[in-house]
Amino acid sequence: MKFGISTFITDEGIRPGALGRALEERGFDSLLLAEHSHIPVSRESPYPGGGELPRVYYRTLDPFIALTAAAAETRDLLLFTGVALLVQRDVIHTAKEVASLDLLSGGRVAFGVGVGWNREEMRNHGTEPRTRGALIDEQIQALKAIWTQDEAEFHGKHVDFDPIWQWPKPVQRPHPPIYVGGESEAALTRLLNHADGWMPRSHTPPAEIKRVRAWLAEQGRPDVPFTVFGAGRSEEALAGYAEAGVERVTFMLGTRPESETLTKLDELAALAEGYR
Repeated sequence: MKFGISTFITDEGIRPGALGRALEERGFDSLLLAEHSHIPVSRESPYPGGGELPRVYYRTLDPFIALTAAAAETRDLLLFTGVALLVQRDVIHTAKEVASLDLLSGGRVAFGVGVGWNREEMRNHGTEPRTRGALIDEQIQALKAIWTQDEAEFHGKHVDFDPIWQWPKPVQRPHPPIYVGGESEAALTRLLNHADGWMPRSHTPPAEIKRVRAWLAEQGRPDVPFTVFGAGRSEEALAGYAEAGVERVTFMLGTRPESETLTKLDELAALAEGYR
């Protein structure tokens, strides 16, 4: 089982280049960065974790810029969005950002996507929360068309464009792997029909991971890779993930200054060593 780090990169913590170097030095294989373009002051949507919304949510850097900085300081580190809020993004611009990062990093991008939870944030981007699931399904299909076709076009209910030229194409063929975040029935259907990997969150028990693995196998997709997002330190849970055949576990790393971050990474690397 491989290990990575999930975190928020903000203006108040370690810089992405230094973090990327530190991860490679300690044997972590991946960096997963969260995305929020902004947080509406109204705060009507409740924070899924309960209580007050953590400060990092409204201070996080753009994930593609931060991952590019990490890519420049590393050689092998996988560069994940964990997750990009695709329903709040222009799909054509996003296709270019992902492909550009994949080119500049030498093919190290994994594109994690999700529909998000903050309805006011979505609406500020012109996204109707009730149709965000249908929207992201079309966006994923449109991204694949742009990445794999010289003259790409897509005609759906929510995404519609006539033939376009767009380069660069991604280094990875046919395209960077797309990981779907979430555990709902809709997310799992999206995983089955449109994605290359699953990104369940840490509260997903190993028994559910096994169930999803068996269900995918029944649908003719037995080898879908799973990356657990934001895992805790429970050795029982880590052992369960390993037994369930999880490819990768990512520890949730708090956003701290560089010296404190390096100390915490030493602790997490020691914990991961027992499962490699």
